[in-house]
Amino acid sequence: MNRRAFLQAAAALPVLLRGGGKANAQSPISAGGGDLGRTVALVHGSDAEKMVRKAFDILGGARRFVRTGSLVAVKPNVSFANAPDWGNNTNPEVLAAVCKVCREAGARKVLVLDYPLARGAEALRQNGAEQAVKDLRGVSLRVLGAETDFRPVRVSGAKALPEIQVAREALDADLLINLPVAKAHDAVAASLGIKNLMGLIWDRSVFHSQVEIHAALCDLARVVRPGLTLIDMTRIMVTNGPKGPGEVVTPEALVASVDPVAVDAFALTQSRFNGRKLAPRQLRYLTLCHEAGLGQIDLGQCRIVKESA
Repeated sequence: MNRRAFLQAAAALPVLLRGGGKANAQSPISAGGGDLGRTVALVHGSDAEKMVRKAFDILGGARRFVRTGSLVAVKPNVSFANAPDWGNNTNPEVLAAVCKVCREAGARKVLVLDYPLARGAEALRQNGAEQAVKDLRGVSLRVLGAETDFRPVRVSGAKALPEIQVAREALDADLLINLPVAKAHDAVAASLGIKNLMGLIWDRSVFHSQVEIHAALCDLARVVRPGLTLIDMTRIMVTNGPKGPGEVVTPEALVASVDPVAVDAFALTQSRFNGRKLAPRQLRYLTLCHEAGLGQIDLGQCRIVKESA
């Protein structure tokens, strides 16, 4: 393997944490499929479980991500106490399907993690997350909220934050799957995968009021590296996000990749947000992440696979 190929493969490894914590011992790259790191899957359909299975299949199958006996952490956006049709939370059917597929692939346990902005128990009841996983054996729902749920992680090469407190259980998992819903956002134009990682940190107010948020998001992406990002675009709140109410469209799509920048870049091109069609480099945190070597923003360098389920 030459140096260029090595660097491309290394960049695509599903590492949970840079600078400490666990990494998935069998990455999708080492398991086979040399161009997996630059593949972005777009799946359309009306059946959430079939769509999720198709997305995994395009990326080489769930067993390339999930090791037998492993602990998988899934990070949806289940932050708001609103019904699924609002489009501001991850579709509970998509959440259930991801958890089910991980268990079938051999996960010992699937831990669903989020730090809701609304009262946790109420949010999970109203947005459907609680009902989605309650009958799935080996799957549990964990509401973050105490400072002891988090631990400090140093950020190498930080642009805004030399240290970030990150959810312990996300850091200690064998695999982290990022499962955001795509939606408009008043502070950063569009909330996709990288923005969703803010639900794994203790003090979100720092990002919004004390530092430049795009630089802070890049710092967060340096230390929390999901092994897979799967963006729920079955419904999208395209105005007045992240909380809403806002206009909701229903593309009935999922976008998935091991590359956290490429998946956001492609998802951004699939919808308007607050009435604007944005190019990937217009989302500053994506440009910063690309420049930091965290992923590929230029979609011409990616392999886009479009299928129906």
